[in-house]
Amino acid sequence: MNPVTKTVLQRLGLGLITLFIVSIIIFSAVAMLPGDFAKATLGQSATPETVAALQHEIGLDRPPVERYFSWIGKMAKGDFGSSFASRTGYRRTVAEIIAPRLYNTMFLAVMTALIAVPLALGLGIVAALYRNSWFDRVINTVTLTTISFPEFFVAYMLAFLIISRDTFAGTEFAQSLPAWLAISINWTLNLVPKFPTLANINDETPFWDHVWRAALPSITLTLVIVAHMMRMTRAAILNMLSSPYIDMARLKGMGPMVVVLRHALPNAWAPIVTVVAFNLAYLIVGVVIVEVVFVYPGVGQLMVDAVRSRDVPVVQACALVFAAAYILLNLIADIISIATNPRLLHPR
Repeated sequence: MNPVTKTVLQRLGLGLITLFIVSIIIFSAVAMLPGDFAKATLGQSATPETVAALQHEIGLDRPPVERYFSWIGKMAKGDFGSSFASRTGYRRTVAEIIAPRLYNTMFLAVMTALIAVPLALGLGIVAALYRNSWFDRVINTVTLTTISFPEFFVAYMLAFLIISRDTFAGTEFAQSLPAWLAISINWTLNLVPKFPTLANINDETPFWDHVWRAALPSITLTLVIVAHMMRMTRAAILNMLSSPYIDMARLKGMGPMVVVLRHALPNAWAPIVTVVAFNLAYLIVGVVIVEVVFVYPGVGQLMVDAVRSRDVPVVQACALVFAAAYILLNLIADIISIATNPRLLHPR
């Protein structure tokens, strides 16, 4: 059997087992959440009989093991169930609720990846070419700084800059500063584009308007993930530059950029792709905080709202979608790593 095909089958089987274990963890964690949908919906004045009737209607009175196997069996058939919040009137399915939110999350993830991945690779290559130069030191310092702050801090600081763009000049703080300093700060703030701090997006939002409104969340995620990819690219290329075949390429008169792009980078793809895949997985599963800060209508924001309203099927479906996306991207990373590394493609 072809090594890549064998690896795909092995990783796929391991991914399915992992997803099954994660589904048990998700179901157990959701079941242990405080509060009850029936009690939260009916209020404190509801009688025990009314609460019990609603619990029976939505199946919360059944044993946890029975509810788990019923849920996972439907999930295996592509049936996410119905939302508890839509039991009265028109009953909305979980898939119907998640679909537009998943599109928004994927839109934000793809938009961020198109910015972050080329930027990280480019900065990593240049930093490796000019190792220990002022550019290398500055880039490493900036990326280490951005990676040290949590996402919500970066998000709020960017939103603060946008808000300060139009309000700084009239504040008491600005008036207390020397004129030259106040003018310099105000001029610098005016260079910051006036991105929307709240992502007011719906199904009818035009494509470019969607891009504009998602710019600030995308920039936040880019600042958070670009450091990992840039530093791994730099380290992997520096490791390759110490190889004998690189010295031979230099002796043949090849330029530094040609040596890196044609000889070092192709052999350094395995660790770089792995880190890129991990960060792309984060873009899908780790956007909850960023979506909440900017009120971006994605799956993360939906899951937070569902937890608040005790809508168990929506919470479970969102968490399982996140887990499946993370496992799938790790599978893709493993395949690309093996396909681009002859030592892994043809092991002894």
